[in-house]
Amino acid sequence: MKLPESMQSKGLNVAIIMDGNGRWAARRGLPRVAGHRAGIASVRRIVEHAVDRGIARLTLYAFSSDNWRRPASEIQSIFWLLRAFLRLETQRLLRRGVRLQTIGRRDRLPKPVLREIEKAESATATGKCLHLCVALDYSSQESIARAAVGVTESLTNIGSSSLDIFKLMLTQALMMEGGEVDLLIRTGGEKRLSDFLLWESAYAELLFTDCMWPEFDKNDFDAALEEFHRRERRFGGLPTATLQSAASTV
Repeated sequence: MKLPESMQSKGLNVAIIMDGNGRWAARRGLPRVAGHRAGIASVRRIVEHAVDRGIARLTLYAFSSDNWRRPASEIQSIFWLLRAFLRLETQRLLRRGVRLQTIGRRDRLPKPVLREIEKAESATATGKCLHLCVALDYSSQESIARAAVGVTESLTNIGSSSLDIFKLMLTQALMMEGGEVDLLIRTGGEKRLSDFLLWESAYAELLFTDCMWPEFDKNDFDAALEEFHRRERRFGGLPTATLQSAASTV
């Protein structure tokens, strides 16, 4: 799908909750790991397409802190697939100008996975075309709490307790991880944020689709971008038509 010139997406910050891998597999009588494997293929094509569309930042929700509750065998499979993806795709990311970064806790990740992450982040550090963030062992509430503790300590040291300063410093601390989200997409039919980029998505346009993540392709991504560009982002202000009408009566 070719987007009209007025709907080009250069510079956008897009976040995706990649949901539906397990249900996609179950509907086909396959083990859940088959859904995660198919989900990796979707990651590859969406990342490639995000580069082509000029997206500035793409944040993918890969493994939440709550996902540790899943069976150990499924968790092991997810991390095995992640390691394989990093080993196989790092050079491709480098060629396409993609900078890879992970957000979330690192202290609980398996050491072999952490080593692959660090290697991939180092190898792609100079990427300028797309900043790809992968959320692993991620909880937005925990991220906000951790940032608040750090900011509180800083304000104590400089002897200030202004709410405006606190909010500014907290925003800056959180934006180091995810950045302010323009469009948040969730696949798989669920309609909730599931503790993902809560602060950063304060004014994000939300789009929920029944499409399972393994089936989500570049046409679905373009359709989401097209829907985003049809919406008017007012950030608490009045619609453009209302402002124009008010101006014409002055």
